Amino acid sequence: MNGRLTKIQRREKILADLRLTPLVRISELADRFGVSTETVRRDVDALSSQGLVDRAYGGASALPMGVQPTFGERDRTFVKERDRIAEKAVSLVSPGEVLMIDAGSTTAQFARHLAAVGEDLTVLTNSHSVASTLGGGRSIRVIVCPGDYVHREAGIYGSETVEFLRRYHANKAFIGAGGLGAEGIMDVNSPACWVKRVMIAQSDQCFVLVDHSKFDRRLLEIAAPLSGLTGIVTDRPPAVHLAQALSRAGVATHETDG
Repeated sequence: MNGRLTKIQRREKILADLRLTPLVRISELADRFGVSTETVRRDVDALSSQGLVDRAYGGASALPMGVQPTFGERDRTFVKERDRIAEKAVSLVSPGEVLMIDAGSTTAQFARHLAAVGEDLTVLTNSHSVASTLGGGRSIRVIVCPGDYVHREAGIYGSETVEFLRRYHANKAFIGAGGLGAEGIMDVNSPACWVKRVMIAQSDQCFVLVDHSKFDRRLLEIAAPLSGLTGIVTDRPPAVHLAQALSRAGVATHETDG
């Protein structure tokens, strides 16, 4: 390693390593990156503060499969990437459509862009952030799901939520995911998985908004197989094996510009 990696690139490589091994050592990373252990330690501390890794003695460990950062923590990471994903996703929306949008940090970004350009839309959502963002638009009707509000996720979940969504149909669903792999889209929160499943089932098309940090990240529960998706909107091309799995499932990949 020639030491020319930027801070962002180093941190992305740390996350990539942790998808393959449960623990990475600061000293080993410093040697590979050609930087000081203090520099790598700051990288690990920053990733830990964002809820992306666990701090371990002498290194960093992968988050357990059953743990996910809060909505607020996720909303502070990969901001530029998610903003570009949101802007790209809006280009897939046509005037007059009915949309389903689930709760998540990237779908919240999507709503901010949609509020500025959406025309004559009807949106069903279980997201407090999405509803409040789109609610002020003159040409967007917002239908909010009933159920139990979960502050950690800034969303509404439960049996009432799922049954309510089953009463409607949509042209397109836009959902997030904690992880994306050949098995499908994954999440930690089981109630969130049920919302995703129903939104996929009730929509003619479904697009998953996911930044590259979610690629090949395995989490507790598979929300849906790749075959249930129309496309993914992402900031970076998936690795070859994941790209092939998406292609076999007939899932289109929409990449952002830049």
